[in-house]
Amino acid sequence: MTRELRVVDASRPEEVFVALREALTAGGAAVVPRSAPSGPRSVPDAGAATEPGAVPEPWPRAGAHVAQNVALVIETSGSTGVPKRVALSADALLASAAASAGALGGQGQWLLALPAHYVAGAQVLVRSLAADTEPVFYGGGHFDAERFASLAQALDHDLRFTSLVPVQLARLVEAAEAGSRTVAAALRRFDGILVGGQALSTQLRERAETIGARIVSTYGSSETAGGCVYDGVPIGTATVRGIEGQLEISGPMLAEGYLGDPDRTAAAFHEADDARWYRTGDFGSVDDAGRVTVLGRVDNVIISGGEKVLLDAVERAVREHPGLHEAVVVAAEDPRWGQVPVVVVEVSGDATSVATLESLRRAARERLGRAAAPARIVEVDRLPRLDSGKPDRVALARLAAAPEA
Repeated sequence: MTRELRVVDASRPEEVFVALREALTAGGAAVVPRSAPSGPRSVPDAGAATEPGAVPEPWPRAGAHVAQNVALVIETSGSTGVPKRVALSADALLASAAASAGALGGQGQWLLALPAHYVAGAQVLVRSLAADTEPVFYGGGHFDAERFASLAQALDHDLRFTSLVPVQLARLVEAAEAGSRTVAAALRRFDGILVGGQALSTQLRERAETIGARIVSTYGSSETAGGCVYDGVPIGTATVRGIEGQLEISGPMLAEGYLGDPDRTAAAFHEADDARWYRTGDFGSVDDAGRVTVLGRVDNVIISGGEKVLLDAVERAVREHPGLHEAVVVAAEDPRWGQVPVVVVEVSGDATSVATLESLRRAARERLGRAAAPARIVEVDRLPRLDSGKPDRVALARLAAAPEA
């Protein structure tokens, strides 16, 4: 049996919410949330979905069908630009929502401040449906701390939650530290603030917790129906293991696969030890207590002077320095070493300098070895970002490679 696919304008999250309710509870069409056209690949800020507008030419063609158990299709290009269409069943979505509620201490009301066409945003809507609560929608436009704080006051459930990316949390923390009592109160009002999409620096987390925010660092992907590891611990019945240094995940929240791409599905999902596993593509480890440590992407490694350098590890080290908690480390070609790490940072009141570069190089050498020392710092007016809030690493690599850099 099959069901029809329905493309919904993700810049109208209220419509996505209604469509998901029908898909999950009434056997309605499977939902494909699509972002409205927004010009270039990158957008200058994280936060809500783009302003309402016409949906792009629908994929797939009108009247197309998928397997009956598929309720949601998340389209993602990742950092490579190669599109993936992740098919998630109703069972996987609801299993993820139940596991999240168990880890957070119960079901509650959510504030949606992420784009609905990304899995973290869609899961806010699924969790709301599972809890039978009405979410509060941030709406269109760039992310603004005061606006977020005002919307947080509209939450009236005993348990209140939201899901953010690190750059959004940083804006809130900065506003609270600058003296905004309303933003500080909003941060304290949530029973849990999930932060995922990219690594959360220890420094930013500590600053948020000093204000009184209850931060939960999450790890997962579209293929796992969103975050399935909270603060290093798998939630629900999720299982994580390390195979030759790479993480694999098993559990009821796994996607069915990639629509129209059996080869990629077979490469990412496999059966072993009486379970179905997803190969995450991340380096990491799991200790004897089951705690997961994520080291970085397998495809974000360079060879510099004959030595392997994990750029995610360099980035974590760089972000521990004051004023650099949003810095991004990318690769650049080098005639002597082959490739080198380059730090790209948004210009702010915290000026970078040669002295700062030397301190970064020294810290990286001490922790990760000589080859990990950044070659230079590139300052930009604004970090290019995807509409999920993640840094656009393809655009950043181009900036780092530009002659003027």
